[in-house]
Amino acid sequence: MAKYRICLIEGDGIGHEVIPATRRVLEAAGLDAEYVLAEAGYEYFLDHGTSVPQATYDAVENTDATLFGAATSPTGIKPAGFSGAIRHLRQKYNLYANVRPTRTRPVPGAYENVNLVIVRENTQGLYVEQERRYGDTAIADTVITKDASERIGRFAIDLALKRGKKLTVVHKANVLPVTQGLFLNSILDLAKPVVELNTSTMIVDNAAMQLVRNPAQFDVMVMTNMFGDILSDLAAGLVGGLGIAASGNVGDKFGIFESVHGSAPDIAGQGVANPTASMLAAVLMLDHIGANDVARRIDNAVSTVLEHGPRTRDLGGTAGTREFTDAVIAQLN
Repeated sequence: MAKYRICLIEGDGIGHEVIPATRRVLEAAGLDAEYVLAEAGYEYFLDHGTSVPQATYDAVENTDATLFGAATSPTGIKPAGFSGAIRHLRQKYNLYANVRPTRTRPVPGAYENVNLVIVRENTQGLYVEQERRYGDTAIADTVITKDASERIGRFAIDLALKRGKKLTVVHKANVLPVTQGLFLNSILDLAKPVVELNTSTMIVDNAAMQLVRNPAQFDVMVMTNMFGDILSDLAAGLVGGLGIAASGNVGDKFGIFESVHGSAPDIAGQGVANPTASMLAAVLMLDHIGANDVARRIDNAVSTVLEHGPRTRDLGGTAGTREFTDAVIAQLN
């Protein structure tokens, strides 16, 4: 019997390419695992009228962790009954912590000495999707609770204590003192007694500038949902782009790990997608379930190929998905 059970959800677009590529790497690295394939996403919705079927819930709930490929989220008015698969899964399983590590990799144009983690509260803020329109006026609610703020605060504090003992709480309480102030003060109240932790605060617009000017000053950054969504993509741009950006959605019981890029319909099916982000999401997943040795081997193999090639075209190379994957596997052997 396999030691681990892993749920694989390809999702939409290039998810059908990067997840099989990542599975090849996991198998080549010798992970003792059984893989359960499940479906979710916009393509599934168009065919079946739901973005996540019951069989996928069963797969997520009966495996050690889930690796998600890519999801299409149509812009504008959503089709009736449609709910974005990954956002729905985050809500359903209370995956309150979105964890986005950003580390300098050996790729062209990357900033040096970047090694930070953005921790994003994953269930509240503006992303509760409570919008309404009155004629020419549109209103969106933002929801912040003390319990959820403290929960993500404890997560970020624990992570910071395991890393560089440095925590930055990013906020906009100068303009939104009720909602952002509640988030900020809830975390500061938790952090204040932790004497070994260097805690600071930063207004979000300044944080954006400081990330560009001197990202090496940051270690763990914690913030509300939309700010985390935006700043984590900015941070990815410092080290090579979304093609190498991975994230984890973590709760008290379940974890779903994903590449950050979208479904890229313009290149889907062409065999040119960069699978790095999916492979690094698998690294996060492996660390989460305790397969740390396999995680380090895959992480090192990916970095070696990023440094020496072959690289995919989004990183200035010419390699396709299979050629890049074959190179990573060769580094594992």
